[in-house]
Amino acid sequence: MADIYATGCKTDTPTQGLEPSRRKRRPAMRKWVGLLAGVALTTFASQRAAHAQYAGQISSIVMDAKTGAVLSQTDPDLRRYPASLTKLMTLYMAFSALRAGTITLDQTVPVSIHAATMEPSKLGLVPGTRLTVEQAMLALVTKSANDAACALGEFLGGGSEPQFAAMMTQQARALGMNNTTFRNASGLPDPDQMTTARDLAILARHIVTDFPEDYHYFSVAAFRFHGRMIPNHNPMLKAYVGADGMKTGYTQEAGRNLVTSAIRNDVRLVGVVMGASSNPQRTLVMADQLDRGFDAEGVAPVARPLVLARNVVPAHRRGGRVIMLAAASARHGHAPLEVAEAPLSRHTRHVRATPVSGGHHVRLIGAKVHPATATTTKHVHRAHSTRNHT
Repeated sequence: MADIYATGCKTDTPTQGLEPSRRKRRPAMRKWVGLLAGVALTTFASQRAAHAQYAGQISSIVMDAKTGAVLSQTDPDLRRYPASLTKLMTLYMAFSALRAGTITLDQTVPVSIHAATMEPSKLGLVPGTRLTVEQAMLALVTKSANDAACALGEFLGGGSEPQFAAMMTQQARALGMNNTTFRNASGLPDPDQMTTARDLAILARHIVTDFPEDYHYFSVAAFRFHGRMIPNHNPMLKAYVGADGMKTGYTQEAGRNLVTSAIRNDVRLVGVVMGASSNPQRTLVMADQLDRGFDAEGVAPVARPLVLARNVVPAHRRGGRVIMLAAASARHGHAPLEVAEAPLSRHTRHVRATPVSGGHHVRLIGAKVHPATATTTKHVHRAHSTRNHT
């Protein structure tokens, strides 16, 4: 490389009148500029590779929430985009502020222009309006609203979401989440916002153990906001016996992510699945992982229920179809079942579902489907006995 630069210097007219010492420095300078450019390109390429989200490769982990013992894991330390699982840390920070008494559930959170312009999913908050701390927390748990997350982050961060993100990262380090960096409160795409399945399991475990008085928010089925019912879209609350909360997350780059906590026979587990290619895959992988975790803890298996995963029935209810998620216990040869789609009618009683593996069909007898409505939705009630709202 030095010979090439030296040859170029001899034929370069601007250097002919320079002193010999300066002519020697010019090739050296060019050499270092070239080397630095090469290092920069290599670093850029390696950063892009580090930020790649391992398409088709799932990271997962299951922990005992009480002891922290790892019961199963698959590539749990790959650094990945958290997507809306970021909101778990936003909620942790809110719970911490409530515990410290620096904020209250009824305190109002201002909505800035920055917060209102967040991309969906969102509540559609209007700049200059306000919502309560509790409404913001419920919006994060149920709808995963990015505008509410940003507003809450700005509120907790002294008016600055970047400042709040720095606080989130500092808290992550304090919890032992050493491979996690936050850049915003919502989980909207940022190439520097990274975490791992292991770190998220650590966070989930701390939410359960550090804030038992607030964990109930994660099991809320819906809440009313400005006359609208906002449902919780976490499928595990219906798809898995014992599941009582946590969070979903999705961006195109991150894939489908999920954190779930479930309790059976006084044994609580926390599970993380990142990078699933579809929602059904994400749900079934989580269910299988939790089943194996409970089995390792000596908890007897429980058959998975037939649940309504998504209702797309038109108002007149004719010719509509519902998507069902069915699964059986993974033990004793009961393979998990795929998503099955069946026509809905007044007389629908039998639903055919196909096992993911096994080569035979399973007919579920007597399965009745009732579309979810606002009248059948559980409402949230504040836990006045556990916190002062003044």
